[in-house]
Amino acid sequence: QVKLVESGGGSVQAGESLTLSCTASGNMESNYFIGWFRRAPGTGRDFVAATRLSDGPAYYDDSVRGRFIMSRGNAKNTVILQMNNLEPGDTAKYYCAVDDQPRGRYAEYDEYYYWGRGTQVTVSA
Repeated sequence: QVKLVESGGGSVQAGESLTLSCTASGNMESNYFIGWFRRAPGTGRDFVAATRLSDGPAYYDDSVRGRFIMSRGNAKNTVILQMNNLEPGDTAKYYCAVDDQPRGRYAEYDEYYYWGRGTQVTVSA
């Protein structure tokens, strides 16, 4: 069993930055993937970024590449999503999720079994 807790959401103006954090507890293995997804009102869960818990590169959706940076936090089983130059289109609830049987489909929400409750990000123009 894995539990995920996100933090760091808030309301900002366009062009500003926010940092989200996700901490996983429970039976985490180094090969698990941790992903960030977001859901705006009336839409589905969209892929934002993902990386393997232990090492390796981060993967990004085209809509955030160059603005968002996903990294591993100093605390165990923690990942950080640094969001820069935020746009109104980034407004959504952001979720972190864990894929405990990674098969390379890191951008597919149905690949992830464990989900956090999400944190709201609101960007005004």
